[in-house]
Amino acid sequence: MEFSHIPVLLHEAVDALNIRPDGVYIDGTAGGGGHSAEILKNLGPDGRLISIDQDPTAIDAVTKRFQNDNRCVIVQSNFSRMEEIAKDLGIDSVNGILLDIGVSSVQLDTPERGFSFHYDAPLDMRMSQSGKTAADLVNELSYKELARIISLYGEEKFASSIASHIVKEREKGRIETTLHLAEIIKASVPAAKRRDGHPARKTFQALRIAVNGELDVLEKGLDAAFSLLASKGRLAVITFHSLEDRITKQKMASWCTGCTCPKDFPVCVCGNKPKGRLILRKPVEASVEELDKNPRSRSAKLRCFEKM
Repeated sequence: MEFSHIPVLLHEAVDALNIRPDGVYIDGTAGGGGHSAEILKNLGPDGRLISIDQDPTAIDAVTKRFQNDNRCVIVQSNFSRMEEIAKDLGIDSVNGILLDIGVSSVQLDTPERGFSFHYDAPLDMRMSQSGKTAADLVNELSYKELARIISLYGEEKFASSIASHIVKEREKGRIETTLHLAEIIKASVPAAKRRDGHPARKTFQALRIAVNGELDVLEKGLDAAFSLLASKGRLAVITFHSLEDRITKQKMASWCTGCTCPKDFPVCVCGNKPKGRLILRKPVEASVEELDKNPRSRSAKLRCFEKM
């Protein structure tokens, strides 16, 4: 399948970066190259863009798309390694970084990738197409660990029941496909719950996050981004669920925090000063027009930070 992904909050995210024509920028989650292409439109001949993605299918797509643009360097890796990648390219700091977190439309819509409960396919979910699969986790983790992952990463209140049903079902044989798992989940929740969206959605989200270590990667990526940003450099992050957004919000808030001394101290002794400011006081969400064109943008939130 051709990697054709509709970029979410395209203009809002790129506008938030306040791009300098001669600046250096990183698209840490290149996907099909939609955001990268928009950044390049705003760069002059002396500008530079590093487009990173861990998915080899995405790398093939952006390599073909930008093969004739010498301003763009394509790197297959995880965005959490952006600091190391930049230094390997002789870059000590950058003027802006964009992270579009989460699974892409292509990954969801390619059945054999195993991200979706709408298709019968191998239970995979690996963004990098390497390492342990979702099937490995489902069949090998203990009941306690499965319940923890589904509850924590999926915010699923029926996590214990779902984990219990998975453990019982795998005693009959390995759970290998998406629809097999979806049916187990469906049987694990009350009938009333089944009418409130697909009952497998939260568990599939939880497994995807666990397979790809997404929250740990996000934490590391945000710290790497902050270290790389030059003065007045900006970080724009698009998230798609509350766990990602909470981490991003808290991280940016910590960078903006000044003195933490108790209020009754007559003078500051901690010496903490804000390291930057929020460009967007509230997260930007998709417009009605974008929602009509791309319903998957409904949960997207954009936050932006500028380093001092």
